[in-house]
Amino acid sequence: MSKKKTDASHVSPAQEGVSSLESHAGFWLRFVSNHVSARFEASVAAEGVSLSEWVALRSLFDTGTSDPAALMRELGMTKGAVSKIITRLEQRGLLSRQISAADKRATQIHLTVAGKNLVPKLAALADENDALYFGHLSGNQRSELIALMKQIVDIHGLKVVPVK
Repeated sequence: MSKKKTDASHVSPAQEGVSSLESHAGFWLRFVSNHVSARFEASVAAEGVSLSEWVALRSLFDTGTSDPAALMRELGMTKGAVSKIITRLEQRGLLSRQISAADKRATQIHLTVAGKNLVPKLAALADENDALYFGHLSGNQRSELIALMKQIVDIHGLKVVPVK
């Protein structure tokens, strides 16, 4: 393998002032995020759940009851994509649909007992994944990292939960 020449005489005018990939925070965020997400995706897939389904299950675990439109807004997905997630979770017995008592035209979705029992198991996988990648950080470093990410979210008005 030949050694790369780094002195200025071998840099073309087009290369001058062009930043490297590694000089961008976004490069490192994406690099880490891809690895963290890929490992977690494999973990939940082993339990028969996709990342999108995990986010839907976790959301419903907190709210108890929701409707497809609210889930659509929370997941930042189209009506068709959310409908497919709801159908898959319902087919696996993790979610049920009921006609709303308040509005017979509306549908309410609820976790079943099986869905409620699965969420803590999947949350433990998320915790294990987090510990694997971020466990070496001190409590203060981890808090600071999260605070910085939240600051970026706030400054840019990011609202949609990333599911892919």
